[in-house]
Amino acid sequence: MAPGVWVALGAVYVVWGTTYLAIRVVNETLPTLTAAGVRFLVAGLALYAWAVRQGDREGDRPRREHWRSAAIVGLGLIVGGNGNLVLAERTIPSGIASLIIALVPLWMALVDRVLLGRRPGWATGAGLLLGFAGAALLIDGASGRSAPLSGLLVAVAASVCWTAGSLYSRNARLPARPLVGAGMEMAVGGAGLIALGIARGELALVNPEAFSARSVLALAYLVAIGSWVGFTCYVWLLRHARTSLVSTYAYVNPVVAVVLGWLLLGETVTVRTALAGAIIVASVALIVGAGRGRGAVGDATAGSGAQELGDQIEGELAFERVGDPEQQLLPESGRRELEADG
Repeated sequence: MAPGVWVALGAVYVVWGTTYLAIRVVNETLPTLTAAGVRFLVAGLALYAWAVRQGDREGDRPRREHWRSAAIVGLGLIVGGNGNLVLAERTIPSGIASLIIALVPLWMALVDRVLLGRRPGWATGAGLLLGFAGAALLIDGASGRSAPLSGLLVAVAASVCWTAGSLYSRNARLPARPLVGAGMEMAVGGAGLIALGIARGELALVNPEAFSARSVLALAYLVAIGSWVGFTCYVWLLRHARTSLVSTYAYVNPVVAVVLGWLLLGETVTVRTALAGAIIVASVALIVGAGRGRGAVGDATAGSGAQELGDQIEGELAFERVGDPEQQLLPESGRRELEADG
C-alpha cells in the first residue's frame, strides 16, 4: 500500500480524534454555540467558494432545491448534531462524549430494522445488543460521578440528530459535486448555530478580552485542521484506499479522544469507562463490517455510485469522525473504484 495512504489515514485518525479535545478547549472561554457556528460558517463558505468553481460549473449549478436540502441536512447534522455535542461538552468529558457519538452506526442499524423493516444479520444484531449494553454501562457509570446525566443525554440527542440528518442526506437533492453540497450544508448549519447562540443570549458573552489564547487557537484548529485538512485527507482516501480500511476511523477516533482527554485535560478514565468504551468500539466494528458485507445487495434503490459517494461525503462532514454507515449503500461498481489501490 502506498505511503500516502498511511499518511492520510493517520491524519484522519489523529485529526478527527482531536476535535473532541479542541471543542472542550474552545468551550473554556468562548460562547459555545456561537463559536461552533463561526467554525462551520467560515469553513463552509471557504469550501463552497473553492468547490463551486471546480468541475461542471455550468451543468451543476446550485439551485433553490439544493439550498433547501442543504438547509435540512445542515439543521440535522450541524445544528442538532454538532450543536448538541458542543453543549454536552460543557459538562461531560470529551472522551465520554466521543464514545456516545460513536453510537451513530448503532442508531442507523436500528432505524434500518425498526422503520425500514430490514432484518439485520447476526453480526448487526449482535453489534446492536453489544453497543447499547456498552452505552448503558457508560452512562450509568459516568452519571453523577465524572458527568451529569443531563450532559450525557444531550450527547445522546446529538447522536440521534446526526443519525436523522445522515438518513435524510441519502436521498436529498443536492449538487452532484459533493464538496459543493458539503460547503452549503456547513455554511447554512453554521449560520443556524450562530442564530441559536444569539437566541441563547451568548452575545453578552462575546468579550474578546476574556477569550484565552488557547481557546482561540483551538477554534482556528477546528476550522483549518479539523474541517479542511482532515476532510481533505478523508476524501482522498475514498479514492485511493479500500473502503474497509477507511472505515476503521469510526472506531479509532473515540480511542484517540479518550486518551488525549486523559493526557492533556486530566479527564478521569475509570475501569468501567474503559470497559464500556471497548464494548462500544467492538460493536461499531461489528456493524460497520456487517454493512460492508451486504453492500452489494439491494442497490436498485440506491442510485448511482457517484451519487452515493456524494451522500456519504456530505453525511460525514459535520462530525467528521462518527461512523461510516452510508458506505453500506455503495453499488458494487462504486466499491471497486474505491478499492482500486488496495
